[in-house]
Amino acid sequence: MGKTMVEKILGAHAGRDVGVGENVDVVIDARLARDFGGANVVKNIRDNGLGINDPSKTFFTLDCNPGGSDQKYAANQQICRMFAREQGIKIFDVNRGIGTHVAIEEGLVGPGGTLVSTDSHANILGSIGAFGQGMGDLDVAHAFAYGRVWFKVPPSLKIVLKGKPGQKATAKDIVLAMAAKLGANGLLGYSAEITGDVVDSLGLAQRITISSMVTEMGGIIGLFPPNKAIMDYFESLGVACENVQPDPDASYDNTIEIDVEGLGPMISRPGHPDDAVPVTEVEGQKIDSVFIGSCTDGRYEDMLAAANILKGKKVAPGVVLKIVPATERVWKKCLDEGLIKIFNDSGALVGNPGCAGCAAGQIGQNGPGEVSVSTGNRNYPGKQGKGSVYLASPETAAASAIAGVISTSEKIPAQPVLFERKGEEEVQKVEKEAAGECPTMVEGRVWIVDKDNIDTDMIYHNRYLTITDIKLMGQYCFDNLEGFKDFAKEVKDGDIVITGKNFGCGSSRQQAVDCFKSLGVRALIAESFGAIYERNAINAAFPILIGELPKEGVENGDVISIDFTTGEVENKTKDKKFRINPFSEVQLEIYKRGGLLGGRC
Repeated sequence: MGKTMVEKILGAHAGRDVGVGENVDVVIDARLARDFGGANVVKNIRDNGLGINDPSKTFFTLDCNPGGSDQKYAANQQICRMFAREQGIKIFDVNRGIGTHVAIEEGLVGPGGTLVSTDSHANILGSIGAFGQGMGDLDVAHAFAYGRVWFKVPPSLKIVLKGKPGQKATAKDIVLAMAAKLGANGLLGYSAEITGDVVDSLGLAQRITISSMVTEMGGIIGLFPPNKAIMDYFESLGVACENVQPDPDASYDNTIEIDVEGLGPMISRPGHPDDAVPVTEVEGQKIDSVFIGSCTDGRYEDMLAAANILKGKKVAPGVVLKIVPATERVWKKCLDEGLIKIFNDSGALVGNPGCAGCAAGQIGQNGPGEVSVSTGNRNYPGKQGKGSVYLASPETAAASAIAGVISTSEKIPAQPVLFERKGEEEVQKVEKEAAGECPTMVEGRVWIVDKDNIDTDMIYHNRYLTITDIKLMGQYCFDNLEGFKDFAKEVKDGDIVITGKNFGCGSSRQQAVDCFKSLGVRALIAESFGAIYERNAINAAFPILIGELPKEGVENGDVISIDFTTGEVENKTKDKKFRINPFSEVQLEIYKRGGLLGGRC
């Protein structure tokens, strides 16, 4: 009996004929670890005393957070870099883009080859007729160390795209139609071979779009038999590859026909990639933002399609358009061909190459209540942020950005749809109920933080700046100050902090004041304060006082009282009294009314 494509590829890399359901050891031609998971791969290798099987086939791809804007990602990236230097492993750093796309561009693997990555969309390698698989840290560590991993040979389905799509249909529309037909688990556990008359006309970028979203239907991989253009490309790179085609008598569990005759633009409604409908069913939906990019639609052809619609037009007022090319090569071509200028002139924000919002590590995320159109592959709740995400083609996304509502290119209105004002109610001044004035004398246990120049990042690190609820801020107070990282766990409501010179230097962040209020700290005494910090504290009705207490006069754990109006400090534990600077007239007036805006006692 003949063989399917996946049986041929896995068999060739196992060194024998294989059949469905067999567990086989498979040689992996290219082994990739990203900044997402890469540090754990390194840890697994080090913890188990393993080496690297073949550095020339082993790679790091730092694509999830190319800007290193998150400290955890930045740390992981540096771990990968250091390990790569030690082992002689090539690293495609933050400037190179999405690792699986780079693997195709660089010819790390060609048709008939095998690749594993810590990327769940590594199956885009099916676009070139190769086997790619996203795997966990242990699997990829094993591949790094031994050059092979085990696979259970999957059964195959044949997907026949029947008919000729409409003139406005794209590869994204085709795969959304597939998802609507097959559902979220229609390809679960299967290798799909994608055929049909339309397949011959699909270029590499379009095949990548379809192969990528096989994951969203539960599939292991979606394989396209390589055409001449793809074979010629890899031969031009000098990559040894095999034009793997299924045998005429290959055995499939099922053949599924997807009717694409006359297909028009499609869109997935928020929450489920498979909840795909014609764009006409949701057109006119007001949107806040648009994202064009991802491993599904970040190729040059996708960028060009968007640019052709955006050229000479402007993004609708109030709508944010974010564009991220998949790789450095794509980005440079966009620059050379004038696409970056078109994007910029339209009002779009163009990011450096990478995964973007899909990985929560770069531009493309949305916030609560935000409605977005995205060319990504997933719109699960929380995947691309806390808003609602519609999935669509680059053409539909670009058209919607101009229209201000979900739209197709031929229905862009002459004038963009603007946001409606919710009403013109008069702004009313709300008088806060007086809860009594803030107390001008406090008593509490002393915390001595005997350091000068404690900056706001030591007090409240910038990685927490997105937090707006004061109740949640306290837990992070001093967690970046050496020697006091457990402060937030040990401090008690009513405690008083005494510290050195220039406390609160650095940034203007209000959280560096509010984190103390969150913990119930009653007051803070320092020899001097950073200028902005002093203003922030006074305006927030947080009692800060300037003065130097004798070191022998106050110790950790002593109970002291402070009179803000006189500056008198009494150590009730040692029965000693001292004086520091009292509140100024302005500070006292602001403090008594509960802060600059009131209500903060």
